[in-house]
Amino acid sequence: MKHLIIPFAVFALLGSCGSSESNEIKANDGEVISNLSTTSDMSREELKAERERQETEQEKRQEEVAANKTTLKFDKKIHDFGTTNVGVDNTTEFIVSNTGDKPLIIENVSASCGCTTPQKPEQPIPPGKSDVIKVSFKAKEGQLNEINKTVTVIANTVPEVHKLEIKAFVNP
Repeated sequence: MKHLIIPFAVFALLGSCGSSESNEIKANDGEVISNLSTTSDMSREELKAERERQETEQEKRQEEVAANKTTLKFDKKIHDFGTTNVGVDNTTEFIVSNTGDKPLIIENVSASCGCTTPQKPEQPIPPGKSDVIKVSFKAKEGQLNEINKTVTVIANTVPEVHKLEIKAFVNP
């Protein structure tokens, strides 16, 4: 008897899993169709209240982020190394001052190419204080004549991204 019931049960299950016209998705090329539906028991009023709660939480997060922003000032935004030669190390410093009332955090400093190496302050800069961003430039073979490189500074400021520039005229 078991031998008859098990195959019959499997057949019944497989038969019920087949596609029917109501579950079938048909789409033309480039068309996306979905038969997904929501089964939420939430009323419109509950959905509206939930959306408002989420918007309020988002506003609070934005206020917290804004509360930790500060301002900065650089002693210069461009440094010209003048004339240099391939393979010669050139170094300069950009002095960054915290002109706001929250600690200044230099999150990242990056260069536009491998011939330029920036070093950022590792500790937060207190309000009213300054620190140094060191930038080294060493021209490689093939980098001749006028060179312009960018150093990107990301900090807890508005705007978050600041650009510094170095220039040089490279001889062979």
